[in-house]
Amino acid sequence: MNRSLCIFLLALAVCVLAPTLRGDDAKKDGEKAEKPTQEQLIKDLEKTLTGAKMIGQFTVTGGGERPPAKEEYTITSAQKIPDGDLWLIKAHIKYGKTDTTVPIPLEIKWAGDTPVITLTNLNIPGMGTFSSRVVIYEGRYAGTWQHDKVGGHLFGTIEKEGEKKEEPKKEEK
Repeated sequence: MNRSLCIFLLALAVCVLAPTLRGDDAKKDGEKAEKPTQEQLIKDLEKTLTGAKMIGQFTVTGGGERPPAKEEYTITSAQKIPDGDLWLIKAHIKYGKTDTTVPIPLEIKWAGDTPVITLTNLNIPGMGTFSSRVVIYEGRYAGTWQHDKVGGHLFGTIEKEGEKKEEPKKEEK
């Protein structure tokens, strides 16, 4: 028999028989984790956002190039309202002369297991009108924002108050 034909048949046998030879361990490794329920996703998001700081950067689009600027939002509490997609977020806002905690009603939609904050033309007295779309995933956030006629992008990390994010260790040379 031709050497390349033998190698081909051996490779084919390994591919066909490997899943059977590995037994139950292969199933455990290959199985997907059980999907969380919508109720669990909501509880997890409430826990993630309550007492959290969103620390990152924002950009301004249009009107000239500017480097990203630092931003920080403190969320004192996040609570899902029983019906629909409405949430009540209490956020501490430092903006210009404003330094206060404001209750903000907003919708959070779900893209599978990923929450998307949606805020459309919400007028906050004394501050202006705001819109945004912000995706939250694995301790990070990213999205778009609009404040009156100015808008841009935002992105960063979500940290619990009192927790310090570990700095990555520098490689030694």
